[in-house]
Amino acid sequence: MLKLFGGARSRASIVQWYLEELEIPYEFDLLDMQTGEHRQPEFCEINPFGKVPAIVDGDLKLWESGAILLYLLDRYDNADVNQRAIAAQWVLFANATLGPGVFVETNREREMPRLMQPLDEIFGKRKFIAGDQFTVSDVAVGSLLAYIPLMLKLDLSEYPNVVSYMQRITARPAFQKSIGGRK
Repeated sequence: MLKLFGGARSRASIVQWYLEELEIPYEFDLLDMQTGEHRQPEFCEINPFGKVPAIVDGDLKLWESGAILLYLLDRYDNADVNQRAIAAQWVLFANATLGPGVFVETNREREMPRLMQPLDEIFGKRKFIAGDQFTVSDVAVGSLLAYIPLMLKLDLSEYPNVVSYMQRITARPAFQKSIGGRK
């Protein structure tokens, strides 16, 4: 059985959300980050940097939330090459552009309008980030957007389509079971 390693209030909940969407059986190993459980030799054999999330799936040991999401897409969601390319685009955008643009305070004032306005336009044209179907791209982008009211309390009323999208994805049962349970 796939094993997911995470800590309280960690990005492991993003991976957990996708596992719940896929309905993949998994075991969640909640590491006590306060006591340094993630820095112990046993866990460092999985991730030598002592960071979560990480998974063990058979003989595979994998870390980094984006890499894990893409692996789960390939292994369990049967994506074709085009779907995978689009997923990689959005997963990388979420981790390399959206996250730093919104959650790094020194970037926020400059980057928020550059990121949110195009996202608002996208969500004005389609239900989900990559089209009319929920995908791993929504887990990657949607999780970061959902963190905004949880962590930053920013006013997003200027972006009504983004707000509507956030309401749609956060109402999903798999979201509620993973990230939504952290409120």
